[in-house]
Amino acid sequence: MRTALFLALIVGAPAAAQTPAVDAARFAGAVGERYDGYLGVAGAVRSQVATINIQRRSLYSRLAASKGVSPQDVGVTAGCQLLARVSVGESYMWADGAWRRRTAGQGSAVPDYCR
Repeated sequence: MRTALFLALIVGAPAAAQTPAVDAARFAGAVGERYDGYLGVAGAVRSQVATINIQRRSLYSRLAASKGVSPQDVGVTAGCQLLARVSVGESYMWADGAWRRRTAGQGSAVPDYCR
């Protein structure tokens, strides 16, 4: 009885405010509802990103070993090169952990420590 009342309250409650970007990601299938009442990133995208990052980690480790530097140093150097290729409209993250989106008229997405 208590569970039924709780569900009725939740189902009847208005959804938390969503942004157009989240709505678009939902429509594209990249974001969806999780079993625990939270949003989640759909498995296909998450799985593909994880696979790419595993491959990059392996490459960075091999390069680091051959150059006598840390894999993190190799990754940051690669990151500088990859950030230089970010196109208008694409998202990117700097070391501060904040996501940004490159806009028209903006210079490269490369932070100062890469120059």
